[in-house]
Amino acid sequence: MDIGRRNNITGPVLEIIGDLDYSNATRLRELLLTRTLRPGQRLFLDLAGLTFCDSCGITALIAARGHTHAAQADIALAAVPAHTLRILRLVGLDQIFALDP
Repeated sequence: MDIGRRNNITGPVLEIIGDLDYSNATRLRELLLTRTLRPGQRLFLDLAGLTFCDSCGITALIAARGHTHAAQADIALAAVPAHTLRILRLVGLDQIFALDP
């Protein structure tokens, strides 16, 4: 898995490329702890390059949401692949994440 980083006007953007699974979900969680978010910012997780996401990956996404909310910021998932969107909908996470096409 690779994680690209950039900023936009509303906050940081992390591009998740490859598999977000048991073997590397911790990398995302650790990276999030190094990102400083200001109240009102929005963290975007760009998932256009995501090829696979298991339960550890879903847990990392939920942890990212907790990190942003602790900072009084927001989070959005962008370009969620259909296979991952299906899982998010099945477990109801599409109701707690902002989804941006």
